Amino acid sequence: MERELKGVGEEVLDHEQAKKEIWKYILGFAEMAVVKCAVELKIADAIESHGNPMTLPELASTLGCSASHLHRIMRFLVHRGIFKETATNIVQSSPTYSQTPLSRLLMRSGQHSMGSFILLESLPPMLAPWHGLSSRVQGGDSSAFEAANGEDYWSYAAANPAVNQLINDAMACNARLNVDAIVDKCKDLFQGVETVVDVGGGNGTTMGMLIKAFPWIRGINFDLPHVINDAKEFEGVENVGGDMFDSVPKADVVFIMSVLHDWGDEECIKVLKKCKEAIPEEKGKVIIVDAVIENEKEKEEDGLSDARLRLDIAMMAHTITGRERTMKEWEYILVQAGFNRHIVRPIDVVPSVIEAFP
Repeated sequence: MERELKGVGEEVLDHEQAKKEIWKYILGFAEMAVVKCAVELKIADAIESHGNPMTLPELASTLGCSASHLHRIMRFLVHRGIFKETATNIVQSSPTYSQTPLSRLLMRSGQHSMGSFILLESLPPMLAPWHGLSSRVQGGDSSAFEAANGEDYWSYAAANPAVNQLINDAMACNARLNVDAIVDKCKDLFQGVETVVDVGGGNGTTMGMLIKAFPWIRGINFDLPHVINDAKEFEGVENVGGDMFDSVPKADVVFIMSVLHDWGDEECIKVLKKCKEAIPEEKGKVIIVDAVIENEKEKEEDGLSDARLRLDIAMMAHTITGRERTMKEWEYILVQAGFNRHIVRPIDVVPSVIEAFP
């Protein structure tokens, strides 16, 4: 007797439902395009600066936009709950728009802005590899990114300063989101720690936030030289250029966030061995902040499984060997790198905190 298999939380669609659902995939790119448009126009920034809900004519005038076109963009965004269309009176026939927690994430600045991340992922060189996924799955020798752009992700970034800057800004967005969660959920993470090195720390935002939250630690922001050249200066943080595959600066704790998912097992094991060499055996630890893909039989608790699976496909599109890992896959590379034990802490964002001990 046949039975239909389905994933966790997935409903079996009948034919009529499926005919409606398919439009999400036919025009799925429209959501990214419209959200990118909102970020580029600085719609959320304009409403926030105004201090009150804005009518369509007010918003169009402030942004220098066609009111009729802007209305259609806002209708789309309101329909998805990104902005709120507030009640209007009889005299005031124009729609009035206000912010939501989600729209504030689309601002170009601010502590919780994710605008730069959206602009990065919607760049033509970032989108082009998605068109090569089928070739990638069929066993292409190079990454989809390299096939589309002529060089790998990191070489492309090094050769294109504007893209490199946007990558740094996007990673800073990600850092702010994740570090806020770490500070909230893992207050004891750096207890008794004097020095921390952030491997792949980008422009230093992560280390700067960690120093502010845990002022007793001394920080080292470590990344490739061309990245460190653009790093910010934070009190208590030293910026150091180098290659994590060669060596990692000595510290009590190695912190490595959203880096290992860019690489395959062999590369991760090599990096983790360098991290292990950098910490004292008796009190050191490596803190990995990366996604943990749930087993299909496990119950989703935080509503982020879909985001983690999307990120895994992004790794396939943008890297040669990168991937998001299950806990068993993390355990394998940690054991191979020589770590004796580890602790996993969910923090209610896409990544989890994995503490690995020598």
